[in-house]
Amino acid sequence: MRATTGYWRAAHGLGIALEAKGRLMAIVNVTPDSFSDGGRHFSVDRAVEHALSCLSDGAEILDIGGESTRPGATPVSAAEEQDRVLPVIEQLARETDALISIDTYRADTARRAIAAGAHIINDVHGLQREPEIAAIAAEYGAGLCVMHTGRGRDRLADVVADQFDYLERSLAIAAAAKVARETIVLDPGFGFAKETVEENMALMARCDELLALGYPLLVGTSRKRFLGTLTGREAGERDAATAATTVLLRMKGASVFRVHNVAINRDALAIADAMIAAQREAGKEQAL
Repeated sequence: MRATTGYWRAAHGLGIALEAKGRLMAIVNVTPDSFSDGGRHFSVDRAVEHALSCLSDGAEILDIGGESTRPGATPVSAAEEQDRVLPVIEQLARETDALISIDTYRADTARRAIAAGAHIINDVHGLQREPEIAAIAAEYGAGLCVMHTGRGRDRLADVVADQFDYLERSLAIAAAAKVARETIVLDPGFGFAKETVEENMALMARCDELLALGYPLLVGTSRKRFLGTLTGREAGERDAATAATTVLLRMKGASVFRVHNVAINRDALAIADAMIAAQREAGKEQAL
């Protein structure tokens, strides 16, 4: 395992330390059809209200998305996506100092979102659908979340080997665009063409192997289908299962957790971080 402590640098002179504790990224879907909360925050006022509530619950990053990425979702145009997210980003940038992330794979949306006040670009296609996003991230010094996906391509049989194969190609795109290393985090993309419980659990069990790439990990298991298969619960009832994965993945070295329910995951991280601190102290005593 390679250490991932440090500072995640983002646009507009901001960033966040990734050292002593896990960090929470709140999901703010400005969409009518997201799998768990579609339509609940489908207006500027409701999205902003929800985002501010997430900050009160302990989130430090707000991830604003205008197009559902669930399987079978209806695609939207860049213009429609921007009409949904840009007013929300502009208002949040005025009302809070929190880090704001734009959840998009479109370069034009990413550029406009950063200009509107966003600090981070969260690309679910890992720079491989619109590679121009890398140049935008480099130009603005934006934080960049590079996600693995298995959708629309042939995959290697081994779940972690496929991670390395895909993410190394993404990192090459970032390097060619001169994206600063300290702005990058990696996301293994739980649920994105990882259809079975077995595949997602294998990825969770071996997630720490990805630290060998040398970047912090951001994970998003929140309310995913494999949790429903394991627990028998519908999407809105999977927050306890999500919190369990947050603890497990924090113990595996993940740094940032993208979640729907911030409060329950804040408590879960408090326990995991306390255990990590206790293990470090025990290790120091044994070394004496």
